[in-house]
Amino acid sequence: MSWEKNVRKVTPYIAGEQPQGKVIKLNTNEFPYAPSPMVATKIYDLAQEELDGSSSMLRKYPDMDATKLVNAIVSVYNELYFSETEATEEMKQLGFDNVFVGVGSDDVLAMAFMTFFNSDKPVLFPDITYSFYDVWADVHRIPYATQALTDDFSIDINDYMDKENGGIVIPNPNAPTGVYEDPSKFEDIVRANPDSVVIIDEAYVDFGGESCLPLINKYDNVLVVQTFSKSRALAGLRIGVAFGNEKLIKYLKDVKFAFNSYTMNYPAIELATVSVLDTDYWKETVARVIKTREWTKEKLRELDFEFRDSKANFIFASHKSMPAKEIFEKLRKKDIYVRHWNKPRIDNHLRISIGTDEEMKELISTLRTILRDEDPVNT
Repeated sequence: MSWEKNVRKVTPYIAGEQPQGKVIKLNTNEFPYAPSPMVATKIYDLAQEELDGSSSMLRKYPDMDATKLVNAIVSVYNELYFSETEATEEMKQLGFDNVFVGVGSDDVLAMAFMTFFNSDKPVLFPDITYSFYDVWADVHRIPYATQALTDDFSIDINDYMDKENGGIVIPNPNAPTGVYEDPSKFEDIVRANPDSVVIIDEAYVDFGGESCLPLINKYDNVLVVQTFSKSRALAGLRIGVAFGNEKLIKYLKDVKFAFNSYTMNYPAIELATVSVLDTDYWKETVARVIKTREWTKEKLRELDFEFRDSKANFIFASHKSMPAKEIFEKLRKKDIYVRHWNKPRIDNHLRISIGTDEEMKELISTLRTILRDEDPVNT
């Protein structure tokens, strides 16, 4: 087939399994609790408006700027990160032009790769990290060079201080390791690379980390990306957001509107808006996940698992004696799904998402049985 020579061929991102039926699903870092009750109420209201003809959300194009959602984000995030009493000329509050929204943080990050990583110099990111980065680089023909994490999965800041590069992207906390780094380390990287855009991917920062968001008012080359898929329980809705100075955000919007102007649909904008405004529910449910994570850490240690401390909604662990793949397969036979990668340096680790208290108790009970060798994999 002669047309195949013109096909752009890449190795795609491989997501975690999506098993059906009654299983304990701890492999894709989804939030274990329902989104804000305001979301369900809004779904009902939107359906009623559509039925009585007072809404045009399906037959008309949505607001390409997602104005309602962006205004809600500005209001809430100013309260979280830039209180008026603490705001200074250097640390001013967010404005509408500091925010970019897209269809999940994957969409936001893909647009950022397309927009900012446009040189013949390699983009730098860790060798153990979110596995979509190299996929986007390949798709957009962006050169890249991975930088090895240390033996304890920390970032070696020297890898990003004096190397020519066309951009930098690093998650904090990192995935799949869960390791959280102090924002001062990222500020050093941003300061040392004034000719490159530095993207800080904060998909998991709400589970115990400190956001680098205030850096956007100190430096014009930093983009902070977050998602509603994790702590706001809206993975199925696909909402991502980026924060940066006005020029960065304008460049992002220019590329988005040249690529696909109407990526966010009307219901998504409405539902994400009420979700972000319900900060009390968000704080309460995130605290529940953190409490369950800390309990799970304690129980895993009792079972001789080892791991770096996690500030995410998952734990990246290995066992002192039983291989990770064997544990993975035995759990799977019991309809408990965790994540395992057959990759160098991490092939003896499991990434375990934090579920409900009941799910984590069942996991620990099953692990206890497996590790006593009472349930061989071949039975």
